[in-house]
Amino acid sequence: MNRRQFVAAGAAAALTGRGRRIFGQSAAAVNAGLIQTPLGALRGQVIDGVRVFRGVPFAEPPVGVLRFKPPVKVKPWVEEREASQFSAEAMQDGDGEVPKSEDCLYLNVWTVPGAEALPVFVWIHGGGFTGGSSFAPVFDGTEFAKAGVVVVTVAYRLGVFGFLDMGPLLGAEYAGSGNNAVRDLICALEWVRENIEAFGGDPKRVTVGGESAGAKLTDVLMGVPKAQGLFAQMISESGGAERVWPKGNAEAVARGFGEAWGRDAEKLKVAPPDALINAQVRFVASWPQHFPLRMEVDGSLIPRLPVETIAGGALSGTRLLIGTNRDESALFVGPHPQKITAADLGNVPLAKFDEVFARYGAVYPGMSEEQLRIRAVTAEEYWVPSVRLVDAYLKGGGTAWMYRLDFAPASGRWKGEAYHSEDIGLVWDKVNEEITNVAAERALAKQMHAAWLAFIKGETPGAEGLPLWPQYSSETRETMVFDKVSRVEARPQEAELRLWDGVMGEVIVVNNS
Repeated sequence: MNRRQFVAAGAAAALTGRGRRIFGQSAAAVNAGLIQTPLGALRGQVIDGVRVFRGVPFAEPPVGVLRFKPPVKVKPWVEEREASQFSAEAMQDGDGEVPKSEDCLYLNVWTVPGAEALPVFVWIHGGGFTGGSSFAPVFDGTEFAKAGVVVVTVAYRLGVFGFLDMGPLLGAEYAGSGNNAVRDLICALEWVRENIEAFGGDPKRVTVGGESAGAKLTDVLMGVPKAQGLFAQMISESGGAERVWPKGNAEAVARGFGEAWGRDAEKLKVAPPDALINAQVRFVASWPQHFPLRMEVDGSLIPRLPVETIAGGALSGTRLLIGTNRDESALFVGPHPQKITAADLGNVPLAKFDEVFARYGAVYPGMSEEQLRIRAVTAEEYWVPSVRLVDAYLKGGGTAWMYRLDFAPASGRWKGEAYHSEDIGLVWDKVNEEITNVAAERALAKQMHAAWLAFIKGETPGAEGLPLWPQYSSETRETMVFDKVSRVEARPQEAELRLWDGVMGEVIVVNNS
């Protein structure tokens, strides 16, 4: 398994009104799991006092003539629609036991009977833009719903179906299709705006968030003009807005995929989806850069680099909770490879990374070579892009709170490492019962879950047992450090951060020769 495959696979493995009427429906119907939305009736389930609606369509199936095209809003239905089963996950390589389909644009909702005007949390899953699903067990929204938050988990097209510009291969009609996953998410957020009141949610109190690729998508959405006004708050866990190609790079990637496809490009429109996934696997394995399938500055949906739009004040008056894990890259960087290659990097050229990495030993003289690699790749992939994003956001008039997760398992594969995706179980209050310090993790999960709840409800993030969490500023950089005993640090890792001055944000030149 190569580094790119391990990122997605490893992250996936780590997750392991009383008597009144609502939208014309009786309380009895509500309690039975039946709901009337503007689009039609949905029949969900009531489980442990929580109403769950699975596999709710927000767009027409992106199949046939809609393959590689922008999403089309779902049409209303007449008959009652069953919403008790999750949909298939988006097309991807991997676990054959989970159904996969191009027909993947569905969402899931958790709420409570009688809910009205509750805050809404829209969650975008991660998976490296090529994997993952909206219904991993860790994303069960029951605990959030019981605490007064309507949870919506959304799907989007992955890989070549959502992140590859087909214009160079199929013509101008398909130009900018590398941003179709972003369009899917905007379509889902528009569904929330138009339908969430039926589930007891307030469309003016929407928080959008995600982890890893989900955080990167959240961060890019912050810089997309068409998405503005669809959410009031953002949560970014291990993200950054750097994963966006200039148009020339996106075109080169498309030509590279065309070579891996090796057939008449017109067949891309009608070939079985598995054939495209097989070509995608070959292409990604052969490409010299990390994660070639990504969004692009297309001049329309994404008119310029997202951080530039964000710094311009597009999100003034909104709120952001953002952070990273101390040892993110422990999930996929260790004794092998001994040397970082271009395939390990997503945001800077290898030569520039090597210049920065050569100075890491002086900043952390007590670290092993492996620890230095983990720390540097973590910075390049997650931490520095997150700092750059929050600085741009504050410049644009937003309010932010920053965190770093230092809590590390005392046993198991990632002993001593605050690895990538560890935050998910803590935020969703689902702990890893296999580690030896599970009591400490359970206590931290309660605190982090409570802090996220407070933020989603429009309050200052915090919880019993945590120190006061100050707002972040680009001058003092006060950061909540989550650990067995959490603390607030000013300017954490300052010397390391200085190593990256002027580095992040350079264009990686794509060469597919």
